[in-house]
Amino acid sequence: MMVSLMKKAGLATAALMLSTLAFAEPGGTYQFDKKGAHQFVMFKISHLGYSWLYGRFNDFNGTFTVDADNPEKSSVQATIQTASVDSNHAERDKHLRGDDFLDVDKYPTATFQSTSIEKTGDKTAKITGDFTLHGVTKPVTLDAKLIGYGDDPWGGYRMGLEASTTLKLADFGITKNLGPASESVEIIISVEGIKK
Repeated sequence: MMVSLMKKAGLATAALMLSTLAFAEPGGTYQFDKKGAHQFVMFKISHLGYSWLYGRFNDFNGTFTVDADNPEKSSVQATIQTASVDSNHAERDKHLRGDDFLDVDKYPTATFQSTSIEKTGDKTAKITGDFTLHGVTKPVTLDAKLIGYGDDPWGGYRMGLEASTTLKLADFGITKNLGPASESVEIIISVEGIKK
């Protein structure tokens, strides 16, 4: 009887260990999948308080490094080419690239470099970092979620993350008056990284 119980306990322990390993986050550095376009930086801002205007940045790149044993030591960095703004309207995009908004000739890139990561759940974290836009650098916190990870069909290994935050345009020196409903913009980031 005792031997049988010990065997069952041993099997249960082994199963628990395998389960833990299966759900462990694989450490390493991941390059954003720019070539396959499995990455998006999107924005959402109110138009006069009557509707939502959606857009994205088509050209950006970055990496994230996962420390599976010490998640708080993980890091993220990204660079956005501001001239790649795309709101599905050529004249509006031209205006967004001008000095009323992004001023892309003077500020061709926006960058993010994480400074701290706080794990808030099994698959969630707050990623705080320095965000530079329009020549202004401010601390920004992203609410991030791990989407999934694993082998891909091409012999690589991937991990996907999604994150969001809300920015006040005036905090970054963009002071064009669009009305009180349009003072803030929501940013949504979805990236799939390929392990190096």
